[in-house]
Amino acid sequence: MCLGVPGKVIEIYGDDVMKMGKVDFDGITKEICLAYVPDIQVGDYTIVHVGFAITKLDEKSAQESLALFREMGLLAEELGEEAEEETHEIPG
Repeated sequence: MCLGVPGKVIEIYGDDVMKMGKVDFDGITKEICLAYVPDIQVGDYTIVHVGFAITKLDEKSAQESLALFREMGLLAEELGEEAEEETHEIPG
């Protein structure tokens, strides 16, 4: 399943051609392409789909959506949190 997940922009870098940033999804931070939302600023919330920020939204809507994702158990699934944890395991 691929959903648009809300997150908070915590860092912006790159240039106008390839604007990138770090987005915090309720404690999970990912590098995201911000090229489709050129007016986005640090502290803004955005909807992210397959690694691309696709729209800006208000904090209240973002928090409500994140709460629903947590309640349904979809946040870690959508962000690949479990897969990342598996890649960090060191074979014994």
